[in-house]
Amino acid sequence: MASQKAIDNAMRLRYIRALERFHKGIVSYLSTTSNISKEGYDKKIENSLKVLQRVDEISLYKGELQDLQKLVKKIISYKESDKDIVDIKEEILYESNQLEKSKNARRYKKDKHSSSKFEEWE
Repeated sequence: MASQKAIDNAMRLRYIRALERFHKGIVSYLSTTSNISKEGYDKKIENSLKVLQRVDEISLYKGELQDLQKLVKKIISYKESDKDIVDIKEEILYESNQLEKSKNARRYKKDKHSSSKFEEWE
């Protein structure tokens, strides 16, 4: 029998994957659709929500996962807003970009003294 911890981990991963899938779907919709409309956006949210609602929401403790979760909730909240679709698109794409930036900043560490690395070769 699987331990409770393993089950929790699997549930957590499933939730994170669902969030990422939802986010990616909306972002690619906003980036690639030429004549974007609020109706189209709302429909896209509704369809994407079906997948997201199949998994239980789980508390996330890692910074960027919390940011992703917040962004997804914001994306969903725009469905009910009467904000202009162009503004919605700009905000979502901007925040997505910031999220990616913060992920990448952690991934790639710049060498502090990059020139000194090569000194022994001279």
